[in-house]
Amino acid sequence: MRDLHAKKQRVPHNRVKKPPKERKPINWGPILKWLSRGIGASAICAVAGFGGWKAYGLVTRTTLLRLETIEVSQLKRVSRDEIITRAGVRPGDSMLGLDLKTIMARLSKDPWLEQVQVRRYFPHTLSISASERTPQAVANVGCLYYLDEKGVLFKSLSEGDRLDFPLITGITEEELTQDPKGCQEALKSALQLIGTLRSGSVFSLADISEIHYSKGYGFTLFTMQGGVPVKLGNGDFSQKLARLSNIYRDLKPQMHALDYIDLDYIDKIIVKKV
Repeated sequence: MRDLHAKKQRVPHNRVKKPPKERKPINWGPILKWLSRGIGASAICAVAGFGGWKAYGLVTRTTLLRLETIEVSQLKRVSRDEIITRAGVRPGDSMLGLDLKTIMARLSKDPWLEQVQVRRYFPHTLSISASERTPQAVANVGCLYYLDEKGVLFKSLSEGDRLDFPLITGITEEELTQDPKGCQEALKSALQLIGTLRSGSVFSLADISEIHYSKGYGFTLFTMQGGVPVKLGNGDFSQKLARLSNIYRDLKPQMHALDYIDLDYIDKIIVKKV
């Protein structure tokens, strides 16, 4: 009997075999040349860097480039020794190792120093030039601060600081945070007022114990004698104080009997008695 499950065998067709591709040999010459150049350049850079580092170390250690002279500009409140100590330099330091930016940053932390310039002059000299702030008034803003001629609060007062400056009150620490620009303008106006009072011959800065500023109103002076409020408001300080000077000699004996003096008018003065 015939096996029905027997698989038919297929006769394979003869296929034409393709000849194998010829492989070109790798040309190692350019590759090795490129690698040798790269390795050579890297080696040269490494040697040069190492040699430069060694040379830098040798130069910085040599006595030919050591700090010998420290020039410091003469100031009134900050001594030469204080500046050198704060700068963190001393004779014998390496001239190449001096970091001028770091030195300037250290010196700028001193509140008395306004502008600082540091220069290096080879082979042996470091020059420190600085300008100093000058207090024009003391401002009570929650604590006492010196105020400079630009209207900048630059230093909180500590034990031993002088207090014989005009006193400005009324500006709070909160107002300084919320409205720094407005507060600085007010402080600049206070300095203008102080300047006008300094130039006065009859009613002058010596007659004032306090300069009070109110954001809603302006300036009010308090007299040294009797603590009488002198209302000024804003602006026209020279004209207002000149009118007061005309009658101040007559008012001075009565200061303890006065409630206030109001100058915040164009053409008149109001004097109210207690």
